[in-house]
Amino acid sequence: MKALITALTLTAAPAMADTYVPVQDKDTFLSIVQGKELKHGFYPISLNVLQDGQIKGSAVGWDITGSWTWQDGYFCRDLQWGGDPLGYNCQLVEVEGDSKMRFTVDRGTGDSAAFRLR
Repeated sequence: MKALITALTLTAAPAMADTYVPVQDKDTFLSIVQGKELKHGFYPISLNVLQDGQIKGSAVGWDITGSWTWQDGYFCRDLQWGGDPLGYNCQLVEVEGDSKMRFTVDRGTGDSAAFRLR
């Protein structure tokens, strides 16, 4: 199950002009996600990143829960999907305009997942 959610949320983006801009601080990050839902474009994944440090949502019909902090310019989260731990990871966060956000695991060196902000 963990492999499935990892595959679903960390789909490599196709090669094209990159217009994403890094989010460098917690206050900017919060101003972008506050009151919005992050939805994956291809898979049934929906997340809410809350100001109080919680993450809530669902993926492929199973609940996602977790917590997050902002550390040294990275979004660090610890998630569970359907009760199974997905683990702790610090991620580079980038935005494109006011409607897209991309998370890249392992402090920006790993796979990425892009979400629409709604």
